[in-house]
Amino acid sequence: MRFWLIDAIEEFVPGERIVTHKNVAYSEEYLQDHFPEFPVLPGVFMLEAATQSAAWLLRLTDNYQHTIISLKEAKNIKYADFVSPGSRLTITAEIFKQDDREVGFKVTGKVGESTSLSGRIVLERYCLSDDDPAMIESDERLRTSLKKWSKAIVNPTLQATLGGA
Repeated sequence: MRFWLIDAIEEFVPGERIVTHKNVAYSEEYLQDHFPEFPVLPGVFMLEAATQSAAWLLRLTDNYQHTIISLKEAKNIKYADFVSPGSRLTITAEIFKQDDREVGFKVTGKVGESTSLSGRIVLERYCLSDDDPAMIESDERLRTSLKKWSKAIVNPTLQATLGGA
């Protein structure tokens, strides 16, 4: 099962930073088990939300040039406060280094002014057709799908500045 852990993009500065949020709802099925008497957003989901946020920064900056963006490394990840149902986790991802294939980010996740997650991640970006030119159609299908999904999370004002993404 794939979890989409970004509800909206609040701020976007191309090639620099993105701010997103995830509203944690009581109805999310994983909260029934994590933990039954004290439901909280699992730490790995906080990290995944940060990874997804950073990936959207790359997609929007590069106009979906790379169809695959995956977590290569997570360093110094620290979890502090719990994120409970009814909370809004606000994630900031800022680029601190990059080359052709890898991009390093400083990430934070906060509920209000309280930090719940901090650390650094490295994402790898590429296209399926980089290694197999026959995969170019698959890359195009992925781009189309990602552009559709962006309409659900990118606010209309930002959509206009991106040319409709």
